[in-house]
Amino acid sequence: MPNIAIIGSGAMGSAVAKRLIDHGAVVLTYLEGRSEPTIARAKAAGMVPVGRQELAKAELILSIVPPAEALNVAEFVAEISSGLSAPAPFIDLNAIAPKTMQALAARFAGSGAEVLDGAIIGGPPVAGRSGPTVYVSGDGAERSRLLEDCGLRIRRLDGPLGAASALKMCYAGINKGFIGLGASMLLAASRSGAAESLKAELAESLPDVDRKLSKSIPDMYPKAYRWVAEMQEIADFLGEDDPAATIFRGMASVFSRLAEDVEGSRALVAQLDDILAPPETGS
Repeated sequence: MPNIAIIGSGAMGSAVAKRLIDHGAVVLTYLEGRSEPTIARAKAAGMVPVGRQELAKAELILSIVPPAEALNVAEFVAEISSGLSAPAPFIDLNAIAPKTMQALAARFAGSGAEVLDGAIIGGPPVAGRSGPTVYVSGDGAERSRLLEDCGLRIRRLDGPLGAASALKMCYAGINKGFIGLGASMLLAASRSGAAESLKAELAESLPDVDRKLSKSIPDMYPKAYRWVAEMQEIADFLGEDDPAATIFRGMASVFSRLAEDVEGSRALVAQLDDILAPPETGS
């Protein structure tokens, strides 16, 4: 039974762990200083809490955390890998810009650990479905084949370290940027008294958009806080010379505001839910 370590037991990390465990792997994790809900998720998934040195003995170490935590996790893994004769390969699977990925890889200089660039596209694994897709670049030795053997859908990219992160930035920019744009315009319609008319027009002339927003916006609420740093990473990826970077800095503020509302009064959530509620049907 292969030992795979996952740092991060949020919704995605714990679901990835469950998929690997269901396909014969032992999944180790490190829970020191973590919250009670995080510890509960890890144990429910079947992850095995271990100490720092035991974690370093895994055959592969994955990082699945919010983007803002990616560099700290890399420093932690580089520290426990240092001095080992054959440290485990490390795959960063977070939504970070290629520039951040390069900075992350630099943390491992002199450690002897192989660093791979990864990205997860799609929701957390669910029993009976093959997704999500895990993209990996810089994997000439196919270290990620272990994940493939344990039930994950892996696609290796020919590009260098950073290619998987670039793909994630572009995909998330379209997908999550669309959700942020939709939420912003729906709230603007609510403030100006145009909400009912806008929703009716979307349902009539853009039914696919209407269906996408009706599902994706409520699903976004508990994730909004994590998307703030992701939007900032996308802006960094685009660079100062690209005017679209300003859009994603604005999106970071949109999700920051929504995240505060989710944890606070939920006034914005109530407005969005009211607009997105399906129309009442007569008896």
